[in-house]
Amino acid sequence: MEGVTFERLREMLMTNCMLQVSPEEIEEETPLFGPEGLGLDSIDALQMTVAVEKEYGVAISNATTAREALQSLSTLRDHILRQRTTPELS
Repeated sequence: MEGVTFERLREMLMTNCMLQVSPEEIEEETPLFGPEGLGLDSIDALQMTVAVEKEYGVAISNATTAREALQSLSTLRDHILRQRTTPELS
């Protein structure tokens, strides 16, 4: 299992979502959803959720958790690190 790095999460985002931007345009705090961000949709969110669980063994088990975790790559990294030390109670 690889470390939870911004570079790895950006690579997962590029692999799993059909983005219209280059990897260099994605920063740690770039919003993943909405017109001000990358414009991901619910299918992209599902694909990232599956990729995170497969790569890191961390589940994003409900819509509330997904909204919090998938705001940016920074919030996603923080969620993964938190869940790896304290299992999610749901």
